Amino acid sequence: MTAMHNAPLEIVARNIRSARTAAGLSLDALAARADVSKGALVALEGARGNPNLTTLVRLSDALGRSVSSLMEDEREEAVVVVDADAVAPLWTGPAGGTARLLLTNPRPVPVEVWRWRLHPGERHDSHAHPAGVTETLTVVRGQMLLTVGDAARRLRAGETTVFNADVPHAYEGAGRGPCELVMTVHLPMEQRGG
Repeated sequence: MTAMHNAPLEIVARNIRSARTAAGLSLDALAARADVSKGALVALEGARGNPNLTTLVRLSDALGRSVSSLMEDEREEAVVVVDADAVAPLWTGPAGGTARLLLTNPRPVPVEVWRWRLHPGERHDSHAHPAGVTETLTVVRGQMLLTVGDAARRLRAGETTVFNADVPHAYEGAGRGPCELVMTVHLPMEQRGG
């Protein structure tokens, strides 16, 4: 699994520390809630280490925030343009597939926009997200197998699906060539208080 990309580690450290403090959580409490070792959390808040996608998702879920809110400086630009090729992957599969968190639109509620490439047989398993989180997938090229809970569904280019992401789910490349998809993760309003 690929580790963190172009967000400076100091920004991630500051954002996690700030979110933890705002939520009134101790290091022990956040580590337990996120199922992350306290040592990894201490290192991360100290701008040491190299968190992977699973760690960032677990922390963001435990804090009730988007992954990108932990990685980005606050910005108030009128128009934000992101070049997918300029964003390093947060996940890289064994055959070279990738997942890139392009941006999060914070208004009116946070929506993360991801671009995925999955090669045949490549699979990414995701744990259940908090209640209220939904995902929308649009297959742009190729085919994939989406598993949500116990149900599996093959999707091909041109098809879009939406599902509640509060159960374990997985994305897998299917077919003869790479599968490219755009995923949006719709998050409930971020909790800012303790």
